[in-house]
Amino acid sequence: MDRLLFYLQDQLPFQITSLQPLRNHVFLLESKDFTKYIVKGYPSYRRLRTQVNITMDLKKHGFPHTYSFYNLTNGSPLLFEQTFYGIIEYLPPSAHSFTYEGHDNRVEALALLHQFHEVGRVLVEKYNGRLKKQHLLNKWRERTIAFLNQISFIKFFVQKEIIEEILQWADWSFRGLEQEDGAIDCPTVLHGDLAHHNFLRIEGEELYLIDFDLITIGDRSLDYLQFANRILPHIDWSLERLVKLELIRPFLHSKFFLYGLAFPSDIFREWNRLIREKHYNNPIIVRQVLDLTVGQFFERESFIKELKLALSELSQK
Repeated sequence: MDRLLFYLQDQLPFQITSLQPLRNHVFLLESKDFTKYIVKGYPSYRRLRTQVNITMDLKKHGFPHTYSFYNLTNGSPLLFEQTFYGIIEYLPPSAHSFTYEGHDNRVEALALLHQFHEVGRVLVEKYNGRLKKQHLLNKWRERTIAFLNQISFIKFFVQKEIIEEILQWADWSFRGLEQEDGAIDCPTVLHGDLAHHNFLRIEGEELYLIDFDLITIGDRSLDYLQFANRILPHIDWSLERLVKLELIRPFLHSKFFLYGLAFPSDIFREWNRLIREKHYNNPIIVRQVLDLTVGQFFERESFIKELKLALSELSQK
């Protein structure tokens, strides 16, 4: 970090007073005039340029609720130890951080996502070929395989009967998704990582959308599906409460969407991450993943019964 600090002091046209690590390849920088920036590393210049361009285009076409990149006057990329660094506008956070708790928060986040998709539709043509297409089934297939490869380890934490039931949900859901996978209805730029921490409430209480590392092109329903999967633990796995969200309601008439809600993507994701990052000795993280897997098991079981009933009713129409 000291070497990076000296490098940035040499490259940037302002004096740096501090550089603090936030996470891997992400730092908080403060200049002598007390201006703050986020310094973020990217594995390639192409990835960095894509991020710079997409945030610029979002603002240009009417989506102001995100950050901007600092424009280096000499135009040369910041390359340090095989990592390309971007200097990002620091958005001062509100004292009231955003979470998925509370109906109003969820409605506000969906409205912001809708605005993002509307601008994303305008940008699709420009970014076709520059952004990957979203292949949800391939992504979930790979996630399932990684989970299955760790089953013998996971059984030390979770009883066999629960794991078998979760795998049955995954199999039923995936077979339904394969049958219903169809053409893209409304192509747009997808955010792809709708964790609550990528919605940032700033000073003044406005909500911003950040971190576009996983953007792709695909049907907007895929972002809404991920959003729904993220909020379900916060609404007690209730299909009735999901229906109350106006922007999600139309998708609940789609068999593909309903099958997608049943897929235990979050369980697979969190166990794969826990093992990959060797967090199995961290009791706090293990407890969180166990709550997702075991603590919410019976609520999720009831929810999947509701989904099967909804799918049966759709088939009869």
